[in-house]
Amino acid sequence: MSSNRSLDRVDLEAFWMPFTANRQFKDKPRMLAKASGMYYWTPEGRRVLDGAAGLWCVNAGHGRREITEAVSRQIAEMDFAPVFQMGHPGAFELANEVVRWLPDGLDHVFFTNSGSESVDTALKIALAYHRVRGEGTRTRLIGRERGYHGVGFGGISVGGMVNNRKFFGAQLPGVDHLPHTHDLARNAYTRGVPTHGAHLADELERIVALHDASNIAAVIVEPVAGSTGVLIPPKGYLQRLREICTKHGILLIFDEVITGFGRGGTPFAAQYFDVTPDMITMAKGLTNGSDPMGAVAVRSGIYDAFMHGPDSAIDLFHGYTYSAHPMACAAGLATQHVYRKEGLLTRAAEIGDYWADAVHSLKGLPHVIDLRNLGLIGAVELQPIPGKPGARGFDVFVRAFEKGLLARVTGDIIALSPPLVIERQQVDELVGKLGDAIRESA
Repeated sequence: MSSNRSLDRVDLEAFWMPFTANRQFKDKPRMLAKASGMYYWTPEGRRVLDGAAGLWCVNAGHGRREITEAVSRQIAEMDFAPVFQMGHPGAFELANEVVRWLPDGLDHVFFTNSGSESVDTALKIALAYHRVRGEGTRTRLIGRERGYHGVGFGGISVGGMVNNRKFFGAQLPGVDHLPHTHDLARNAYTRGVPTHGAHLADELERIVALHDASNIAAVIVEPVAGSTGVLIPPKGYLQRLREICTKHGILLIFDEVITGFGRGGTPFAAQYFDVTPDMITMAKGLTNGSDPMGAVAVRSGIYDAFMHGPDSAIDLFHGYTYSAHPMACAAGLATQHVYRKEGLLTRAAEIGDYWADAVHSLKGLPHVIDLRNLGLIGAVELQPIPGKPGARGFDVFVRAFEKGLLARVTGDIIALSPPLVIERQQVDELVGKLGDAIRESA
């Protein structure tokens, strides 16, 4: 692939870009051509600090030789292997590596190809689990406002970001939503976990009273809601959700596609918050973003519920052609080895105080109304321009890229999630460039 070839406007038209203002981009493209360590380079050779780990996924930094070589060896040895009634060693090796990072009791892994597929898989497992146990009336799924769970019909149904739902008409029936936890009035400028809002978990009791527990299969939440703009749960909130789900026999699913693999300073956010769900969805950091792959981890009691009937009978009628693809497994194994060798899944805890100080140094800049942080996640919330929601955030995003910083924008929130290998001088560079973009945008 000639990544440095100059593309004319007409060359850009064939690709309908996802989650993109296509006309704006194609008039003024923001192109990336090379990546190494903490940086991208544009086709013109301009260096851009990666403040978003690509798309929340390149946790070990770009261009890791160990991953490149592992994938190269695998494609030369075996390019594809089916995993329907067959197997290959890499799939089992990677599953065991992932289990080593997980909370105790989550000891089975089902591989997918993305976070969206992981969510839909977890929802299907939840429904099937209750059915095989003789509780087939448990079909209702509970999500949360402002939640993001990918773009499958299951994910957008339990998700709560309006634009991801409103264009697509009918969704899964029998879905309800908890309120989101964002309380700007009481929790603005909190460092780490906010104080106010644990009571919002009690809304689940109201939903149970409305629908009856015998009809509810699962609750799915992001421990930290990422794509909506980094909403960190209040102290005690996730613990309370766990208590209510346990009380009523409802499965609790943590969507850790973003928070999994070290983003909060522990392998998974479940460990950071000391709450063990029944299932965890993951993707992104599983392969360091180098190969599309996702997974669902389930506790042994869920897996064991399916292991009945004739030995030769299929126990779960679900899967994907590319589940546990050999190259993805090779990338995943190499990624896990890098994480373990370099201690990257606790790196965010080591640099977390410095990161928090840097993020909160932006307080007082024009139109900044909140700053949030946890581990190596940050968010800058900006005052919307009256009548133009999202315009200020997008302007800051574009200006930051022009200054050599890649960030994420969602509405009027700038989200930050740099690779876990970031050093202090790069934290300073990131915050400096973002601060300049905010000042200029004012």
